[in-house]
Amino acid sequence: MKFFKYHALGNDYLVLDPLDAPQMPEPDAVIRICHRNFGLGSDGILYGPLPTDKADFGLRIINPDGSEAEKSGNGLRIFARYMYDIKKVANEPFSVDTLGGIVTCEISEGAESITVDMGRVQFGRTHTEANINEGEGIEIKGTSYRAYIADIGNPHCVVPLSDISKELACEV
Repeated sequence: MKFFKYHALGNDYLVLDPLDAPQMPEPDAVIRICHRNFGLGSDGILYGPLPTDKADFGLRIINPDGSEAEKSGNGLRIFARYMYDIKKVANEPFSVDTLGGIVTCEISEGAESITVDMGRVQFGRTHTEANINEGEGIEIKGTSYRAYIADIGNPHCVVPLSDISKELACEV
């Protein structure tokens, strides 16, 4: 199977083009492929470009556990660079249809930088998969925190703290 591996700000993804891989890998294959020790090692698989009526290109973003992600900023930047490298796009903005909605990508002259408009962040939602209600207290290692959901197509759990440190982040 032909694949490409790119990285952006510490995230690395494998890009599978449907022209080279007509079938998206099954979840158990994704787990094996993405495994850091026994596979190729990656933060997931970007499967595209795919046809879509909603945008210039479609993209499926697969997590290393085989589940599908809604959006990934770095994943989209990687996909944009891949599309630039295979000469499907140039420096004009283009749109990508993801599970989390349509995003716009723009590549600077010479591909020195790539920006992705992820849309507006939404607060105040409940994320049932994580079983977190907005502003609900959660307990982590015996300490209670207040948790909030910030969703920009890929939900994040935000825990505001008055004092932060690298040590605290590593511990929690």
